Amino acid sequence: MRIVVLAGGIGGARFLRGLKAAAPEAEITVIGNTGDDIHLFGLKVCPDLDTVMYTLGGGIHEEQGWGREGETFAVKEELAAYGVGPEWFGLGDRDFATHIVRTQMLGAGYPLSAVTEALCARWTPGVRLIPMSDDRVETHVVIEVDGERKAVHFQEYWVRLRAAVQAHAVVPVGADTAKPAPGVLEAIAAADVIVFPPSNPVVSIGTILAVPGIREGIAEAGVPVVGLSPIVGDAPVRGMADKVLAAVGVESTAAAVAAHYGSGLLDGWLVDTVDAAAVDEIESAGIRCRAVPLLMESVEATTRMAREALTLAEEVQA
Repeated sequence: MRIVVLAGGIGGARFLRGLKAAAPEAEITVIGNTGDDIHLFGLKVCPDLDTVMYTLGGGIHEEQGWGREGETFAVKEELAAYGVGPEWFGLGDRDFATHIVRTQMLGAGYPLSAVTEALCARWTPGVRLIPMSDDRVETHVVIEVDGERKAVHFQEYWVRLRAAVQAHAVVPVGADTAKPAPGVLEAIAAADVIVFPPSNPVVSIGTILAVPGIREGIAEAGVPVVGLSPIVGDAPVRGMADKVLAAVGVESTAAAVAAHYGSGLLDGWLVDTVDAAAVDEIESAGIRCRAVPLLMESVEATTRMAREALTLAEEVQA
């Protein structure tokens, strides 16, 4: 079985760990979000790609869900002593090494997809991890400051501001002219199943779908496309997805997120048991729906979620 997964950071990475356990013989290709990428201290930082790579490669800080296990912050402290910021983005010493290698390879002319493959050769995540594009795409969020609207990088909005101010718009800058990275469209066309994990539907999966050709490729693939709701009981399981959903006019409900993707793209949708009342509404829109436990409280629970997603794909295919 060939499975393609569109993934953001923590939610996508943890789901993938369960998916690998649920389908150990499957060939899994992960199309990773790069809209969160940011340049810091002269280095190219790819938070979502690295979170997937570290999580599946055994190097992630399990409690945080991001960053390296056993991390130290001597470089960050020294930079702060020089007055060099930003101090709000916590790069650790081990993490710095990854970004240095990536930036050196990019500077030598290698595309991001080739760099990601090289980095994964060390971590052996057990999946093929491909960035959505080799082109530069950065998600920006429009906020209001002192009565005037301005755009800030998504990382500043999410990490420094903690999404505490209203988001008026979310813009994947550069996505409209970007091209899918080599292997992305080919993997979609060859897939048996395409999965949208419980990643942020706006700034993770939404940004991937904004790259011309990817949404169209999925819609035309002719295979089941199933997703898992990141919203449980009208609230995000993790993070602040409700803030960016509001910015694009989508309610923070499992049914609204399914409608946001649309029946033209999505064939099946899993909601949590607390949202079972939404099943009929979602199915009336032409999307097969089931209510199952969706909290990734353990690898075992996540594996059961992944099995439910694959079973739903089989039902859609039948």
